This record gives sequence, C-alpha cells and structure tokens, in this order.
Amino acid sequence: MMNLGSLSLTTTAKSSKPMVSLSFWTPYFTHWGQSLLVCGSAPGLGSGNVKKGLLLKPSQQEDQLVWIGSVSVPPGFTCDYCYYVVDDLKNVLRTEFGMKRKLVVPEALTGGESVQLRDLWQSGDQALPFRSAFKDVIFRNTGDVEVEKPLGVFKNKSDQDDSVVVQFKICCPDVGEGTLVYVLGTSGKLGKWKVENGLKLSYVGDSMWEGDCLIPKAEFPIKYRYCKVPKDGSIGLESGGNRELSLHSTSNKQEYIVMSDGLFREMPWRGAGVAVPMFSVRSEDDVGVGEFLDLKLLVDWSVDSGLHLVQLLPVNDTSVHKMWWDSYPYSSLSVFALHPLYLRVQALSQSLPADIKEEIEKAKKQLDKNDVDYEATMETKLSIAKKIFDLEKDQTLNSSSFQKYFSENEGWLKPYAAFCFLRDFFETSDHSQWGTFSDYTEAKLEKLTSKDSLHYDTICFHYYIQYHLHVQCVMVPFFQKLSEASEYARKRGVVLKGDLPIGVDRNSVDTWVNKNLFRMNTSTGAPPDYFDKNGQNWGFPTYNWEEMSKDNYGWWRARLTQMGNYFTAYRIDHILGFFRIWELPAHAMTGLVGKFRPSIPLSQEKFGDFWPFIASNFLNETQKDMYEFKEDCNTEKKIAAKLKSLAAKSLLLENEDKVRRDVFDILRNVVLIKDPEDARKFYPRFNIEDTSSFQDLDEHSKNVLKRLYYDYYFHRQEDLWRKNALKTLPALLNASNMLACGEDLGLVPACVHPVMKELALVGLRIQRMPSESDVEFGVPSNYDYMTVCAPSCHDCSTLRAWWEEDEERRQRYFKEVIGLDAIPPSQCVPEITHFILRQHVEAPSMWAIFPLQDMLALREEYTARPAKEETINDPTNPKHYWRYRVHVTLDSLMKDVDLKSTIKNLVSSSGRSVPASGEDVNNKK
Repeated sequence: MMNLGSLSLTTTAKSSKPMVSLSFWTPYFTHWGQSLLVCGSAPGLGSGNVKKGLLLKPSQQEDQLVWIGSVSVPPGFTCDYCYYVVDDLKNVLRTEFGMKRKLVVPEALTGGESVQLRDLWQSGDQALPFRSAFKDVIFRNTGDVEVEKPLGVFKNKSDQDDSVVVQFKICCPDVGEGTLVYVLGTSGKLGKWKVENGLKLSYVGDSMWEGDCLIPKAEFPIKYRYCKVPKDGSIGLESGGNRELSLHSTSNKQEYIVMSDGLFREMPWRGAGVAVPMFSVRSEDDVGVGEFLDLKLLVDWSVDSGLHLVQLLPVNDTSVHKMWWDSYPYSSLSVFALHPLYLRVQALSQSLPADIKEEIEKAKKQLDKNDVDYEATMETKLSIAKKIFDLEKDQTLNSSSFQKYFSENEGWLKPYAAFCFLRDFFETSDHSQWGTFSDYTEAKLEKLTSKDSLHYDTICFHYYIQYHLHVQCVMVPFFQKLSEASEYARKRGVVLKGDLPIGVDRNSVDTWVNKNLFRMNTSTGAPPDYFDKNGQNWGFPTYNWEEMSKDNYGWWRARLTQMGNYFTAYRIDHILGFFRIWELPAHAMTGLVGKFRPSIPLSQEKFGDFWPFIASNFLNETQKDMYEFKEDCNTEKKIAAKLKSLAAKSLLLENEDKVRRDVFDILRNVVLIKDPEDARKFYPRFNIEDTSSFQDLDEHSKNVLKRLYYDYYFHRQEDLWRKNALKTLPALLNASNMLACGEDLGLVPACVHPVMKELALVGLRIQRMPSESDVEFGVPSNYDYMTVCAPSCHDCSTLRAWWEEDEERRQRYFKEVIGLDAIPPSQCVPEITHFILRQHVEAPSMWAIFPLQDMLALREEYTARPAKEETINDPTNPKHYWRYRVHVTLDSLMKDVDLKSTIKNLVSSSGRSVPASGEDVNNKK
C-alpha cells in the first residue's frame, strides 16, 4: 500500500517553490472489497491511467464514510481529475459521470499552505444538465452569461491562524439573464442568512459559480445554502435542508477549503413534447411524405403549443428490399445514411427547369393520399433527383460545402454508395449473392468507388442524395441563408429527439463491412410474452459484443456521434437488448425456441434425458413410440417450405395455416433447447409448462424443471445481465452529449431499473402497460422523475382507438381511473382526452410526450377519421406497412389557435416548463 500524503506532483527534480499540500476529501459508501481512487491528467495522479491513480483511505466521520488522500503540488499546478470505484486490483467498478473536474492551484500561493478539495461523487443524474438537450437547448441562456473570473482563483488569503479561506462552488445550469447567485449562512461572512450581506458568487464558465471568503475557525461548523436572485429581486433559496461545513483538520498550515457542492437544489425541471414519425407529417410543400424541411414548421407549432420536444422515429435509410417492406423504420440499410424518402426535391436547386417544376407539382397532387404510398413516393423522388443531379452534378460535387461534407463522412459514405450500387446491380441486398464482392475489403471498395469506373456517376448520385439530405436535415437549402435547423430548434428551446434501433438488417452495409461484429447465424426476437404467446422474430443478427469491445465499441460510438449531428436527445429502442437479447437460431420464424444471450446455460450432466421425441407425420420413428424430425423439415422455415410444396400438389386436406401452426407446435414442444454452439448445454424453452412434453413427465421431474426454469429466467442471470449492461451502455452514453432515454417495456429483469438509475437513463411509462404486475392501469402520479410518461406510443393503438376497442375495459378505466360510476361514452370525446392528458402532464415524470394523434383528439373536428386508421405500427404483424399520415397539414395546425392554446394551458398549468415564444431566432445571439 502506498504511503498517502508522500506523493509529489512536481515536474522537475527540485521545485523552485515550497510545495502545497493538496488533500482529496470525498464522502462515498462502498461495499466490501471496493475502494475509491482519484485519477488525473498529471503524474502522481496516474496521468490518465487509473491503475496508477491515487488510492484514497476510508475514514468514518459521524454518519459518513469519507475517503481521504493527499499529494504535494507546486503553486500554479493544474490538471483534470475524477473519482473511480475500484476493486483490490484497481479494476474500475464504477466511474463518475459528467465533465472531468478542473483543478487549479493559484500561482498566488507561496507554498506551505494546505488546500483541501471537498468533492461530492458525480452521479448520473447530476450530469444530466450537461447533456446537450439541457445545456444547449433548454438552459441555453446560461451560455450567454459572461465569465467574471478565472476558475479556481482565490481572492482572499489565509494569513491568519484563526481563519480559513473557504471557496464555495455550485453548478447552476438554469440561470436567467441578469440572475445573481449567493451563498447565505450562519457565518457573518455569509450574511447571517441575509442576501444583502451574503457572499456573491462569480461565474467561471460551464454553469459553475465560485466565490471565497475568510471565515474565523470559531464560527465552525457553519450551516449554509445557495440562492438565486433574478432581475426582479425575488429570492430563490435552494430546496432541501441546510448544507453544513465542519473543520476536520488540526494542521498549523494556512488552510484553504474548496467546497464543490454539486448541483443547485431546486424543483426538478419538467417539460412536455410531441411524438410523430417523420413520414407521418403532412405539409403543403411535401411530396407524398413528411420531409426534413418540415421540421422548422413542426418546431414552430411545438413552441406555440408549449412543447419543449419533438420526438421522431428512426430516419435512417431502410432501402433493403426496394419495396413497401422497407417502410419498417427499425431495419436500417445503414445506421449512418439518412433516408432518401425525406428528401425535398424542389429544394435541390434554386434554378429548376420549368418541366421539372411541373413534374414536381404533378407528383405532389398524385401522392397527396390518405396514407404514404412508399414505393411510388420513393420512385418519384429518386427519378426527379436524378434529373436534377444530371444537370448540376459538377457544380455540387465541386463545391467547397460538398467537399467538406465528403471528407468528414467518407468513412461510411463510400461503403454505403458502393453497397447501393451492388444492391441494384445484383438486384438483391443479400451480399452473400454478390460473388467476389460478398466479402468486403478496402481494396474492393476503392475499385468500386474509383473515379475511373464506368459506374462512377451512379456512386456519386448516392453521395449527392446523402449530402442534400444532410443539408436539409441540418441546414436550410444551400442556396438560402445557411442557418442550421438544429440551431433554429435550439434557439426556440425545442429538443429534437431521435430513435436508436436495437438492430440492423442482416443484409445491410453494416453487416457487409463489419461482418465480424455480428452473429449472422442467429437472429433477435421478442421474448414470447412481449406481444403474444408466439413472440415475434425481428430477424436482426445479434451482436458479437466480445468483438465489439476490442476497440471500445467503436461502431456504436461512431453511430452515436453521427446521430448527435442531428439530435440533442435519443430513445434507445428495446434497452433490454443491452442487458440481454432474446436470441434465436436463424431458421426460426417465431420466438419460442430461443434463449437469452448472455445467459448461464444448464448442462446435460445436471438433467439427464428428460425430454421425449414427439411424434407427428413429419418425423422419423427412431424406436418404439420415439420420433425425431426429418432432415428436410427440422426447422420452422423448412416446415413452411414443405407445406407449401404439399399444398401446391393438392396433398393437404386441411388449411395450410392450421397445419403449419400444428406442426410448429410439435417442433416447439420440447422442454429443453440444445445450444447450437455446445451440445452439452441446454436452455429451458419459454413457457415450459404449456408443452405436452412437460405434462407427460413424472411429478418429480416437473418440480425439478419448474425450479430450474424460474431460476434460469428470473434469478441466475441477473448479475450477468447487470454486468453486461454496465459494459455496453456507458460506451453509448459517453459517445455523444445527447440526453438518453430507454424503452424499458415488457418483461423487465430486476437488474434493469437499478442500472438505468445508476446511468441516469430516462425510462418509459405507458399507462395501459404498467410496470406493476398487480394493476391494470398505471398511475401517472406515482411515476418516478426519471421517466417519460405517455398514454400511448407508436407500438400500440392511439388513445382514441384504445378507448373504442374494449367496452368492459373502458368501463373499468372510467370507474377506477376517472372515478365515475356512470356509463362511459363509446367514443374518446375531447373531455376524456383532456382528462387523460392532464393526468400525464401533472405526473412527476421529467417528460410527458404525446403522440400527435392523441393531441389532435382534443378537438372534435380532428376525430372524423376512423381511430383505427391512426395506428402507426401493429407489433404482432412482422410485415406491417408503416404508412400513417396525419390527415391535417402543419400549415393548418399553425392556424388553429384554440388547439395550441389548449395544449399550452395544459402544460403550463401543471408546472411544466414552456419555451419562450415570439423570439426572433434569426437575430438572437
């Protein structure tokens, strides 16, 4: 064990000045075998290497466990540092969140002084104000405050033995223009609780306020609090109890104490938002589908309606099949490329020929349908874009803005363009069918994208489309004033929230280029109870986390960095996948015959041969009353193919679908599933007790299997899944500055919510899908702050449709939630909608985010369309056509003052923040 206090951080063999004694003092409760360590950018604190950091020693002080350590430094010493929880081998178990701390020992110190850094562990929730959604959008005014003094400089000097210089540091991320920050307390130097005599703090940047004063030792311990005083003179004293500062040192040295007190304590910020897919938006300018340039109008409507957030579904290119199947936004062709569907073709040039203008106007009328015509819209837009490209390609490709975009994105852009060319050339995205190009290499890529190739124009066309999508998503068209759309939203106080799909299509650019990062012989699915008894096979390849970890999850980090170009917040689709994924063999068509990855398998030696071979017409008899599936029908896909063949030959006497279901039941009718990677390992089949195989076992075997089943699914994996999430999720969270929210619906293991809390991930609460098992309807007033609450989402029916679906459920909700014994209306009338939305905006949740359809239900005139037509997705249908379009334009909604006023009043009356309106965003600093 190193001798704490003996380390010296001098940079030369002999210091020209006497040294300053620098002490770290941090309260933190650890478990047995854990220690606290400080690591900094300077020698002696590890030079960024945690293994070489300074171990702190624990000391019990009253009811706190405090970790203490010391080093000697020269005056003027500076470095960045942070704290870590480590094991006995200095392996990192937990890391602080937020920005690294900045340490500055002023040059004015002469040496011989004692400087004590009293820090608080920075938890995930304390880092939230520094996420771009808050720092750059909601609390953006703080960034306009002028820095008043350098960080860490002491104005006072401890030259009296009976006094101590105390520097107070507080983080105030939400400070309005002209607001002052004070420390008030029991000491005379803190005004004895009077603002006019309190210690006024100075702004030092990064939302930090500092100030110091000389406090006589006789006044300790002191009690104090911080307060904010806005321009109107009102006093905003921080909430909670008084803070307290005691002296713990008996040193004769001149003493300086730096109190880093974390966040200013006040009522948690709460806001509201709207959720709508990009393709569902309708405006007077779009061609058949919502477009990126509609975002400005959507932001304006949101501000007028008191909403701080706009949430979209994934906007990446999904053009795998080149048909309507590609409407599924969660199956990306590329996790970096934007979808050509959202291109506004009339914004590609400022000098469109008359015939192209006419063609665009004709297309707008033809594609102005009730729902999105995916194939026609894609074909039309790409056809028009190609004509404009042929006219202006040289001008665009040689422009400095394109050259800059290309140089910053060529790492993914060139493989994407090459993939699109090969997809169209071979008429399939299945890259295993591409002959010599099936295996990706850099040399092949350079050949495909060479300027000398005959198809170079085709490659450049894909560059051109992506460039203009980027321009339209981030900026208004290049020939207009270059004012970033994201900057426009930021200045208007609106967070743009994207969506991060859990999977990628197995026939995608990502699996072609990075094949080693995916397990191509498996696919992801939903656990069988997620939607229905059969589960759902999503068909995405599962991730090879071990391979991904070798470069610290570089693929994920690049993906999040790209996403951060457009959004300030994001939703992690199916966050449980980062704890464990429901993995299926690639041949599976439903979700029952899967297993969790990672998981701890059951070994054959523990079981013996409990499982029988089930007989059917598709099996070979191996011995008397024992059967196995034939080679040509031993998977769900093979069974389906064989049935089609039999049906074509008119050999099926019953309905093909019924026979397939029956045979699938036989195939899945096992109690244990063999691990394809190790024949000695097995996994219990989901819903094991529903199988006739299980029912045929003796009672002892049943009891043994039931105990193993419940242990496997609900207990033995928890620690493994927790550790897996704590490896993978921090890599995502640290890859960008966006606010992260996690979709945590469904069968949630016990480890999930504690990990989400530790990582400050905002969860999701849908009232009709309560996380509590003993209630039918969630209670919004009981939700945690770190949640998004909503009455519905894109994966379920809208509020109106849900209300109409089930009369008995409607009556139960009317009585139990609304509190009325009367017969409820058969339609979700505006009064019912208003009540439900008010329930949610009044919830403690950080965000209340409503689908646009649910907001439109506040006005009777918008409810003429049948409620079922407003459904975005049917999760039980893997071939669902994602085509819903709002039946009213944003232009019309902007004119509906009554609806905007109703929504804004709902939000503001609940105590939620609303963005300032009427700002001149073009002139605002």
